[in-house]
Amino acid sequence: MTNHSEKPGPTGNGHIAYEGPGPEHQITLRTPAELADALPYLLGYRPEDSMVLVALHDQDGRGRFGGRARLGIPSSSGDWPSAARQLAHGLITGSERRGAKPAQMVAFVCQEPAPGESGQRVMRRLAPLAQKLRTECGRLDVPVIEAICISGGRFWSYCCPTEGCCPDDGRPMGLPGTSVLAAAAAYAGIQVRGSLKELRARLQPWETAAALEQEIALDAAGLAVVPRILDDDGRAEVAEETLELAERVMRRLADAPFVAGSAAGDLRDDRLITFEEAAALILGLQDRSTRDRAAEWMEGDEAGPALRLWRALARRCVGPYGEHAAAPLTLAGWVAWSTGDDLEAREALAMALGADPEYLFARLLHQACNEGLDPESVRRCLRGERVQRAQAQGPTANASASPRPDGPEGGEGGEGGKARDGGMDPVGTTGTPSAGRSRSHEPHETPPRRRRRTRAGEPGPATAAPDRTRPGTPRPDSTHTGPSRNPGRGRPAAAAKGGTRRGSACDPGADPSAQTTGEDM
Repeated sequence: MTNHSEKPGPTGNGHIAYEGPGPEHQITLRTPAELADALPYLLGYRPEDSMVLVALHDQDGRGRFGGRARLGIPSSSGDWPSAARQLAHGLITGSERRGAKPAQMVAFVCQEPAPGESGQRVMRRLAPLAQKLRTECGRLDVPVIEAICISGGRFWSYCCPTEGCCPDDGRPMGLPGTSVLAAAAAYAGIQVRGSLKELRARLQPWETAAALEQEIALDAAGLAVVPRILDDDGRAEVAEETLELAERVMRRLADAPFVAGSAAGDLRDDRLITFEEAAALILGLQDRSTRDRAAEWMEGDEAGPALRLWRALARRCVGPYGEHAAAPLTLAGWVAWSTGDDLEAREALAMALGADPEYLFARLLHQACNEGLDPESVRRCLRGERVQRAQAQGPTANASASPRPDGPEGGEGGEGGKARDGGMDPVGTTGTPSAGRSRSHEPHETPPRRRRRTRAGEPGPATAAPDRTRPGTPRPDSTHTGPSRNPGRGRPAAAAKGGTRRGSACDPGADPSAQTTGEDM
């Protein structure tokens, strides 16, 4: 939009169509104010400290919203050009891969004023970043027809046709939930989750006094569990103990009384898991085959309690055990994606990659989610693995462990049946962590996995690497011969037994070598 009089627009007639689930949910946006109000509904949350691009596709002379991409604003302005290039390139090329290059783009820069700073000053400070976004999109032949800054409850357009178009102090944002778009979104069942910071807070490590107690439990669990994992028989025993414990905790979570609100629900879950239980589960999930079986709790009555457990364990990966969060975060992202919550899936998988950038499972899942692939292919694979394992264990096991028909998605307060043992897993990408709050108990950090090379030299299935844990605590699922990434943390010279698994049949189809550009919506 280069004219703000509610007439000319991005595709010539002044209209951008916001489409809900069906034709009856279509809303036409005509002004920068309506675009600014639409942003949380386009993303599913209120972005903070973010630069956002929203693709527009030409549809009968109207601009139709397409893909969305977000990145955090780098603290150093020297990094703005590369970040803008990454964001523009990722969204435009991703849209082309999905079959439709955007015709135009809308850009947003969102940042709250620092203490003593005004929104107007934020707008002026971020003007070069907005210009970089316009330049990078233009370089790829996609013009930015509107660029908006949102700060301190006000918005400014960087595309005013004349100097007095927007007041110096900007225009006020409407009250949340009062616009026509808000009403249409509510009718269509589209929810805004609050801020991205609030969403991430559910997955970040504890920063409370309990964190020290959890770290002590992780240390103790490492001393007891790791020597067993290094033995073939002991490793299988630890896997079964981990899955049985996870099932017991999931039943406990499913039977807990419902409480309203995500924060209260997370605190309730934290109280239901002891430090020792969390430590044992976190360590056990560092074994890839165990994590794969846990990924089978992805649908029906199991999904809700499983997601709550993985969130709680991610919150328990405190202090030097931060890398261990890659496993529970990836499982949380997978369950969220499997049950249709793409927003939490992207954030959890991005955070998993932030904990361990080499975590292949998270990288492939993240890219598959960003590409809009259907998770059903991965679910089918996991169901098949479960059936094969049950058949190999004999008729009795087959009768008790066969997959149940798909049921309703497990809810937040979750009533649920018994958690089943199971699961293979998909794979992942890199991402951003969330804001912190209290969490559940987990052990040692996880190091990056080393990848085998195929004959063609392309990355093959991940070969597990030893755990980054306390001194003397190796990662259970592989061998490590290189130096520790964490100075001062010891690593065993002996190779962990157990070998590598074959390439996962549950690969969602993403290129393992590809990197996402951030939070591609």
